[in-house]
Amino acid sequence: MTDSAGIPGGTDAAGGAGRPPRSRGRRRRLLRWIGLGVAFLVLAGTATGWWLYNKLDGNITEDTSAAAELRRYERERPAHLATGSQNILLIGSDSRSGRNNAGYGRDKGTQRSDTTILLHLPQDRRSATAVSIPRDLMTEIPSCRQVDGSRTVERFAQFNWAFQWGGAACTIRTVEKLTGIRVDHHMVVDFGGFKKMVDAIGGVEVCLKEPVNDAEAKLRLAAGRQTLRGEQALGYVRARHSLGNGSDTERMDRQQQFLGSLVKKVQSNGVLLNPARLYPLLDAATSSVTTDPGLASLRGLYELVRGMRDIPTDQVKFLTVPRKPYAPDPNRDELVEPDAARLFQQLRTDKPVTVAPPKPTPSAVEGAGAGTDAGSNTDSTDEGTVTPQVPVPTFTGTTAGNADCR
Repeated sequence: MTDSAGIPGGTDAAGGAGRPPRSRGRRRRLLRWIGLGVAFLVLAGTATGWWLYNKLDGNITEDTSAAAELRRYERERPAHLATGSQNILLIGSDSRSGRNNAGYGRDKGTQRSDTTILLHLPQDRRSATAVSIPRDLMTEIPSCRQVDGSRTVERFAQFNWAFQWGGAACTIRTVEKLTGIRVDHHMVVDFGGFKKMVDAIGGVEVCLKEPVNDAEAKLRLAAGRQTLRGEQALGYVRARHSLGNGSDTERMDRQQQFLGSLVKKVQSNGVLLNPARLYPLLDAATSSVTTDPGLASLRGLYELVRGMRDIPTDQVKFLTVPRKPYAPDPNRDELVEPDAARLFQQLRTDKPVTVAPPKPTPSAVEGAGAGTDAGSNTDSTDEGTVTPQVPVPTFTGTTAGNADCR
């Protein structure tokens, strides 16, 4: 017998026999199992990713009551003048309620804003400006709805009473009345939440010129370079009587330095681009914050973080509103004008500000240096004429780039 080529014995005689049928069958089964294994891994990975997303998304507490209260006063709220920019109010609550906060005192059913920071993100997202508002600043607080449904009367009082009387909504309305700046979003973080976020990034480094022993703040530290974790970090940013001169002014400066160090560590460690490091931070953050509905989702928070992750540390600015001791009571604060108005105008219209360390010469006004001008005030054109250039105002403050060990 010959094959089609005329070779006796067909393909077997020519040495052209293929793999035995049994070998081909084993190969097909192997490929089938590999395909099933890959499909299983893809499905498992997708399911795990979906589970993690929903877990993080479900951690966030949505503040619907504040949103409803703000809608009631929409007509009196300031307009948003700069498209694309965002203003986020960060509120640190001193609430003693909850398992993680009970160790800081007896819960009396009230809370005040231990720290309040207005974070401005410009349209181009090339910088960020965090403005601390003193808790003891005397200001107009509008009529606000309390937890029991009753309403307070409008009054002139210290700023942090707004949070005690009417929560986030009352604080937002007070800030808007004070600054004329529209608050787009807000976040409230309590003691336990702050500690969890600091622990999630492995602590934050600070430097101490002398030892600290503050029983009230539960803080005992040696002098020198220190990496503070949850409990110690909380005591450090809250301490008033054992660090410096005990003033709220110095405490806010210390908080700004700490936050600058925190930002610097997050960026230098690549946390935002490393899933293994990012997940613990996201888990701590999402389970620790109460936000408005616009940020009460993992996607909302991610969009916020994504817009900030590429900002250079020397463009992450920290400052306090220009203020001085309140004349009738030196233990309270009042704004320094026109410096405060100029700061609010710059932020309201999404114009730049610069910050600089305090001048070495003593000043009678806390927050000195506000309202000074930086840079040239002229600009040459191609025709050789000189046109005036609006100077960028400089305020006393610091940046995350300067938040090194000092």
